[in-house]
Amino acid sequence: MTDNSSGPLPADGPGAPLQSEAAVLAEARRRSRRSFIGLGLAGLVGIGGWRWLLSQPDDSGIPRPLRKALDANGRLSSAYFKQTRLAPEFARNRARTPRENGKYGLKSELDPATWRLRVQGYGTGQTQEFTLADIQALPKVAMTTELKCIEGWSTIVHWGGARLSDFLARYPLATRSGRPADPLNPPADLAPYVSLVTPDEKYYVGLDMASALHPQTLLCYEMNGQPLTAGHGAPLRLVTPLKYGIKHIKRIGTIAFADTRPKDLWAELGYDWDAGH
Repeated sequence: MTDNSSGPLPADGPGAPLQSEAAVLAEARRRSRRSFIGLGLAGLVGIGGWRWLLSQPDDSGIPRPLRKALDANGRLSSAYFKQTRLAPEFARNRARTPRENGKYGLKSELDPATWRLRVQGYGTGQTQEFTLADIQALPKVAMTTELKCIEGWSTIVHWGGARLSDFLARYPLATRSGRPADPLNPPADLAPYVSLVTPDEKYYVGLDMASALHPQTLLCYEMNGQPLTAGHGAPLRLVTPLKYGIKHIKRIGTIAFADTRPKDLWAELGYDWDAGH
């Protein structure tokens, strides 16, 4: 078989005469220059757009156009949310141990035996404290759901704990009147938002009340059939599988209620506050 790679090539179109090697090389150089110029112009446009973006006023820590895009994502996620929309559940044998993935709020020493959950009553200024045994005395809920991280990975995990809605029904601290927080018939004076903070106040998240009362939002004390480890948020963490993992605060110390959106660590760092998927 002969090798024709170095010989003259046909011009465009069937039956066209062969071009000389010099003509082919000249055309290749012309096209390369044109591609280089095009890529260069595209790069300049990209740099210019990035500089423009960075020159825009900040809104909650990031340029306003990015904040508007994130808020639009949050509105879409919120519109898609329903109490009856459940995250998929999986067979128990598919559960695995997820990454610990972050030490925010977990660096200080904590004795699980002396830990208390502090809950500030809505509009009362009064704080009640609860032990882990108080949480475990509520109806236990077990579910095997997918923990999704904003980094792109996910793990199926078997969780055990009490619904936050059951806690707020048993201890009606989320209403000014002291009425239970019924997710199907919410009282008129139910707080719109919930804030959850670690004991050292280094990690904090906010939830709208509908998400907090969702039937799959748990005050979780077990993972894959075992008590939580320190790295996974012992003695008590939040699990809310319709949200990304940044909302699943570990080592809950304080729960409070608010009329406006509470501060949220990852929203301050540039992610959308809702963090739903």
